Amino acid sequence: MILPSSADTRNSYSLALLRIGVGILFVIFGQYKVFGTTFTLHGGFQFWINKFLEGGAYPFMAPILRGFVLPHATSIAFLVAYGELAIGLGLVLGVLVRSASFCGLLLMLTMLFSSDYPGAGAPFWQYFGASLSHSVFALCFAAFLTGRADSMWSLKALRKNQASASG
Repeated sequence: MILPSSADTRNSYSLALLRIGVGILFVIFGQYKVFGTTFTLHGGFQFWINKFLEGGAYPFMAPILRGFVLPHATSIAFLVAYGELAIGLGLVLGVLVRSASFCGLLLMLTMLFSSDYPGAGAPFWQYFGASLSHSVFALCFAAFLTGRADSMWSLKALRKNQASASG
């Protein structure tokens, strides 16, 4: 494979590759929740929220999880399932990338504060170590949100190329 000579072009390809890779992961995360019923209708979501409450939630999130999320668990489970699938499809196809990235960033921050608390006595660095499963995705979404992640290998780029070829 020959790399393009322009640094901007290489960066665009790299960001597009990362966008599509993260999108595929989110399609995988969402599809089993959407097409199966364990997560949405048979207590899978509630299981994870209760597990987070046993020791993973930041102290300010525990009342929100108990007082709002659990009473509306089925609705929120469907929102999470279809949201993950929509985020993944948006990223893979390069459609509404900034919107998908904003929603993905909100989801990752919510997950981070709901499940990655290392404990009150943990050294400062352990907060970052405990959050890796969500903070890395949050950083990817922030990059997609602020960069031009849809400039290559996207439906937007395809339409733009077709319009310039015909005009």
